[in-house]
Amino acid sequence: MKPLAIRCYFGVIVILFVSTLDSMSQRIRLANLEVDPLLAEFVAAELLPQLGISELDFWTGFKKVIDQFAPRNTRLLLIREQMQEKIDEWHRQNSAKPIDPIAYKQFLIDIGYLLDEGSDFCIDTENVDPEIATIAGPQLVVPVKNARFALNAANARWGSLFDALYGSDVIAEEGAPHTRGYNPVRGEKVVAAAKDFLDQACPLLATSHAAVIAYRIVSGQLLVETEQGATQLKAYLGDPNAPSSLLFSNHGLHIEVIVDRESDIGSRDPAGIKDIVLEAAVTTIQDCEDSVAAVDAEDKVEVYRNWLGLMRGDLTASFEKQGSELTRSMNPDRQFKDLNDETITLPGRSLLLVRNVGHLMRNSAILDSNGEEVYEGILDAVITSAIGAIDTRKQGALQNSRTGSVYIVKPKMHGPEEVRFTCELFAAVEEFLGLRANTLKVGIMDEERRTTVNLKECIREAKSRVAFINTGFLDRTGDEIHTSMLSGAMVPKAGMKSTAWIGAYEDRNVDIGLACGLQGRAQIGKGMWAMPDLMAKMLEEKIAHPLSGANTAWVPSPTAAVLHAMHYHLVNVFERQREIASRIPAKLDDILSLPLLADASQLDPESVQLELDNNCQSILGYVVRWVDQGVGCSKVPDIHNIELMEDRATLRISSQHIANWLLHGVCSQEQVRKTLERMAIIVDRQNSEDPIYTPMAPAFDSSIAFQAASALIFEGLTQPSGYTEPLLHARRQQRKAECSS
Repeated sequence: MKPLAIRCYFGVIVILFVSTLDSMSQRIRLANLEVDPLLAEFVAAELLPQLGISELDFWTGFKKVIDQFAPRNTRLLLIREQMQEKIDEWHRQNSAKPIDPIAYKQFLIDIGYLLDEGSDFCIDTENVDPEIATIAGPQLVVPVKNARFALNAANARWGSLFDALYGSDVIAEEGAPHTRGYNPVRGEKVVAAAKDFLDQACPLLATSHAAVIAYRIVSGQLLVETEQGATQLKAYLGDPNAPSSLLFSNHGLHIEVIVDRESDIGSRDPAGIKDIVLEAAVTTIQDCEDSVAAVDAEDKVEVYRNWLGLMRGDLTASFEKQGSELTRSMNPDRQFKDLNDETITLPGRSLLLVRNVGHLMRNSAILDSNGEEVYEGILDAVITSAIGAIDTRKQGALQNSRTGSVYIVKPKMHGPEEVRFTCELFAAVEEFLGLRANTLKVGIMDEERRTTVNLKECIREAKSRVAFINTGFLDRTGDEIHTSMLSGAMVPKAGMKSTAWIGAYEDRNVDIGLACGLQGRAQIGKGMWAMPDLMAKMLEEKIAHPLSGANTAWVPSPTAAVLHAMHYHLVNVFERQREIASRIPAKLDDILSLPLLADASQLDPESVQLELDNNCQSILGYVVRWVDQGVGCSKVPDIHNIELMEDRATLRISSQHIANWLLHGVCSQEQVRKTLERMAIIVDRQNSEDPIYTPMAPAFDSSIAFQAASALIFEGLTQPSGYTEPLLHARRQQRKAECSS
């Protein structure tokens, strides 16, 4: 066996002969921590040379952070369990009568679940990049474990509107089909739609962009034909009398009109327009959490290595496309001439945030001095921050944050005490790494019920480092179901969006964010569009997010980012926020109303079975790839063959919903088992062309993936907060061990 590496740890030469598969059982002792050699080697060879920190100082400092925060982490998880036990007991004692909302609210106050709301305040976060503070636009979320996806997202700051329209269903197929080669009829419809958008975003005086036959710049003004355009022209490229590029600005976002009369597209256009490029994914969350399957040091190092490449600016990914080998890297910044003939530079890449995992899970990458696996959230905080510190020191080839900040989105926090824990953990990491106070900004995911009802106090705890709050319908609904599991049978999953609590939840998040002074300092975000192939529907519906006062909202792809960017040209979000700030805030009492069926017995059998089919299909389609292939985010066809983006948040709501219906007798265990087996056959068929796919049927008892999906439902009542991670991690580790044996 060849040595993995030869390293000197604290002056001791260590030759690593371990293979990846053996690494969990072979550890290196560093500062009284037992470290997986894969992580130790990554830190020593790739990370620390960038930081100028010795191995002794790094691991000693890391141990100090673990010793300080692990016991507190354990106590916070115990409080979650105790809260849930009290809520369950209250519902047991009050199950014979309708819920009294006044008594229920007082009960939540009595147990410390619902806290007093303190005096008004405004956040004072400093050194926030304009992409977060003052620019409204789309936000991509991408699994950082996949280098190609991570690069696609980082480079999605700019995207072709022509391509987005041509390749999506925004342009109807009827009469203009999307053929293998270029279809000029479809192309004409694309150009017409794009110019119509230009007329709305950057109108000309007394004419339309569709009527332009030439653009010229004279004395710093844009002339079209013979009339001066009343436009937001900001810069250009090329000859002013025949510019090759025109840069417009609207609502803080840029639009580039590319002119090339010699190109195939431009030669057909009266003005010679080759393309219209939109500034699209202004920010991107590089995700270590819900869209990633990372269960051990091998997986975590893959995640961290890609984040390191992004922060250094040298990440690349090679892949085959249409028979050719391609290598993708990070885009450079873009330069234009402004109307005073001065060079201006615009960011060529999305501003990157990193989402750490929550407080719940532990990871075998490090064992502490007691031999226990470290909390993965602490592991992420130290390593992703250390990597982010490279960017703050301007050591990378490309710059991410121009203000010297590192943006860490923290999911699944339950209430203000957990936010305080995160902020104090970040402060300790800053001290350890020698970063100035509040370098590590925090994004608060408002996706757990105890955070929602105490959101103002959560923000107060992070008032000097909060850069982001958002709503997440799926995780929030999963927690809603689990928290109130014993209260009764829940409405069908599709009916959740029309219940009182969720409308109030979405509105109150914006109300509180604005009241706490987030406008101009931080993002107020909304959740994901989960149907990546239904772009026409997205273009019709997702404008509701900027209209709601959200200055960002999640999209699943670069194409979706380009199309969603159109909404921010049509809606001035910051003006909309000023309007919303004067409205009557959404009611807390509405958020506390439970989404229960009025009478579960009135559900017809067909509706129940359809709900089970839909949930079981999505659970199996996602879990089989998570467990068998380590894929953390998948496009899974539903029972109507509409492909939906599935991650652990969607899995949480689907599994918890069936568990709730089982508990309250809406369906039976036998019915669910039969549904799972029937849906597994369908999922197998849908994946039949995947050469590495392992079918679940007919050997259901030996399929680890099928058993994992079943356990998520039948053991759903006992899972902490209804989270899916404990069962998924255990089954993925089992599957990896099986494949290595």
